[in-house]
Amino acid sequence: EAVRYHGPNEALTFETVPIPTEADLSPDEVIVRVEASALCHTELHFADGTLNLGVKPITLGHEAVGVITAVGSDISPSRIGQRVINYYYVGCANCRWCNRGDQQLCPNLKAEHGFISDGGLAGYIRTPSRNAVVIPDSLEFVDAAPIGCGVTTAVHAAKLGRVDSTQDECALVYGCNGVGFGLVQLLKNVYGIKNVGVVARSEAKRKMAIELGADFAIDGTDASSVAAAVREKTGGGEGVDVLFECVGTRDTLDSCVGWVGALGRRGRLVLVGYHQGEDHEFRCHPIPMIVYEQTVVGSVGATLEDLKEAVKYVGEGKIRTVVDSTISLNEFQTGLDRIKSCDCVGKIVCLPCHGRR
Repeated sequence: EAVRYHGPNEALTFETVPIPTEADLSPDEVIVRVEASALCHTELHFADGTLNLGVKPITLGHEAVGVITAVGSDISPSRIGQRVINYYYVGCANCRWCNRGDQQLCPNLKAEHGFISDGGLAGYIRTPSRNAVVIPDSLEFVDAAPIGCGVTTAVHAAKLGRVDSTQDECALVYGCNGVGFGLVQLLKNVYGIKNVGVVARSEAKRKMAIELGADFAIDGTDASSVAAAVREKTGGGEGVDVLFECVGTRDTLDSCVGWVGALGRRGRLVLVGYHQGEDHEFRCHPIPMIVYEQTVVGSVGATLEDLKEAVKYVGEGKIRTVVDSTISLNEFQTGLDRIKSCDCVGKIVCLPCHGRR
């Protein structure tokens, strides 16, 4: 059984699909029996047409963990039974981006699970052996599933934001749930940033961010007041040194930039979130950015090495995933409805019919 996408603005469906077999495997592939798969806002972007990659039908989901049940002819049978998390990009292995380890930028992807090829909101997934990264036995499947996007995206974005604990920097996470909670802990526990703030509309999410280590939390209900509130929390009203924008609406983006925006001098704005339509385009006048020598960078997905780092950090206890609830896979729409209404604190994790914690 799987959650299936049939095109933009069409309802996602729950269908019976063929279970992959050894006969389906390429020599370098494995089959993973999915034990848990986290829902992401990405699924909503597919459903409402924000994401339309021209491939349908496909199984959605890119945050899956499980157990290897079969291997291709080039893979040691010793891999069978390993507990793994799936890396969802499969690059061409020939371009300069793949050669650098940046498969997420490959222009000729062989697969991207849950985006242009079948993903992990299913009972089974077929994936290259190198993409099946072993997770510690101490990690429950439910807690491991959100690593696949929530933590890896944070790890990658922090690198692009050039986070530097030696410069007494202040960092801000704008929009706080899966990726945001990962960023807060990464900034505090891995990078050692002394002053980390969050902006969130939900009081429950602000409380969770503080529990996870954030130094201050700002109510983002009125986006027009956020920049001033952020500057009050930073030394001398300077604004922050690095800002991770995880929402992507016009109002939230506007509050980050400009002469009195939340971003300070030589600040780095890392764009992680996005919304559909011209109403949410990022627009700013260049003069403040030039005078303040600010930088804007986009951050997409993660590398395979980012995933391995994320697993390490969670295994060491430096980052913990936040799970709001678990539901049966056939209840996926209920979970997505809760994500759409922002009625969850942390990830909603789906359990296939054979799934177990």
